[in-house]
Amino acid sequence: MTATTTTTGTLIGDYLACWNETDPQARRALLERHWTADAAYTDPLVDVTGHDAVAATIAAVQEQFPGFVFTPVGPVDAHHRQARFCWGLGPAGEEPLVVGFDVVVTDEQGRIERVLGFLDKVPA
Repeated sequence: MTATTTTTGTLIGDYLACWNETDPQARRALLERHWTADAAYTDPLVDVTGHDAVAATIAAVQEQFPGFVFTPVGPVDAHHRQARFCWGLGPAGEEPLVVGFDVVVTDEQGRIERVLGFLDKVPA
């Protein structure tokens, strides 16, 4: 990340806040603030573009895993306008049941324009 963009810690915090926000209107406000209008999100299960599609993806994950929260797992590695990090999804304060790895790419203003996600640990 450069001095003119969001710090890496803030970027990942803002990103995970979007995934953890359960109120649709508040989540939409976070997406509009932290993601570009045509942001793309791709993981093994979905490939979507735009705030509406990302919001629907997040809502579907929350429906599948009610009450679970996303937390960072380990350090963040970043350079230029991209960051990679591991995350966990599970009940607050407990061992994550799902673990993944994401690469987040930002625009010049530090807003998320692309996320490439990988799933490392998924319950059977």
